[in-house]
Amino acid sequence: MMKLPEVNVSFGDLCRMVVAPIRSKLLLTGIELNVFNQLSEPRSADAVAQAIGTHPRITGVFLDSLTAIDLLQKKNGLYRNSPITQAFLVEDSPTYLGAALQMMHSQASIENLSKLIKEGPPPTPEMAFSEEMYAQEYASIERAGDAQIIVDVVSELPEFPSFRKMLDLGGGPGLIGMAVVAAHPSMKGVIFDLPPMVKEAEKFIREYGMEDRMEVLGGDGFRDSIGEGYDLVLACSSLQSYKDKLDSVVKKVYNALNPSGVFISYFIGLTHERTKPEISVLMSLSMALMGYDTGFDQGFVADSTLRIGFKSVRSRTLNTHWGPMELDIARKWISIEGQ
Repeated sequence: MMKLPEVNVSFGDLCRMVVAPIRSKLLLTGIELNVFNQLSEPRSADAVAQAIGTHPRITGVFLDSLTAIDLLQKKNGLYRNSPITQAFLVEDSPTYLGAALQMMHSQASIENLSKLIKEGPPPTPEMAFSEEMYAQEYASIERAGDAQIIVDVVSELPEFPSFRKMLDLGGGPGLIGMAVVAAHPSMKGVIFDLPPMVKEAEKFIREYGMEDRMEVLGGDGFRDSIGEGYDLVLACSSLQSYKDKLDSVVKKVYNALNPSGVFISYFIGLTHERTKPEISVLMSLSMALMGYDTGFDQGFVADSTLRIGFKSVRSRTLNTHWGPMELDIARKWISIEGQ
């Protein structure tokens, strides 16, 4: 008589992988249909359907599914947003991320995966988003928590009170640099990025009324001057495009800093032979399939700073909403214990 196989491992993770795309589809459809805008207060499925022009019964099924994945709460037949949904998926929230999540999904999509694996990457695709769209969506991400992470790190530095001028290298829309400057009573800042992007950064500087403390500088970080006389240089997820020329860019940062200057880099650091963290590997998969080298190994930037001449570098991993992120704090001439 044939015996049943002995099984010592669960296939539950495989089942969860199969239904994972349903979760993202529910989220993106809720954003597309403006469902979350309707549910800051408890409402019935019929009321939501009437507001957004959808089928009442199927809307109820959809809302139940959103509740199942904890984007909504349901009580006595009425639905309302969960705290995370209220914070990030209601359009009039200052931390709204709906459009940014749609853009991220588009960037991360992996159509024709088996074809790519068989045939390799196609010719380099054109940029899918304009600088204006990119700046707007990444500004929303910075408003939703990224900027505060960096402000907390910088404001804890013992040198922070003495800072007079800082550079946000590859600063994009510039909200991180602006937030750091705003946390200091007198420091001024420069946002450096490609010319089309700094035009967008200028709009945010005006929006936040920081014209007297912020300026922009357009150029290529490898070829062009990034200025000088900085007490602090930030590079937040902006060094990847210089990976093959990293030492040259770090040397430029070194030369641009004052003698007691500080260089902070904040980026995705890959570990376990570039297979972890999971979220970092998966978020960058689409770009990797197109032939781009999308990440640094953990310690890659820190090693560069020491090769160039920084006297100390302290590194740690921060647990963020993006998952684990690497933070390197390099000092040009001094090393302060405990930092």
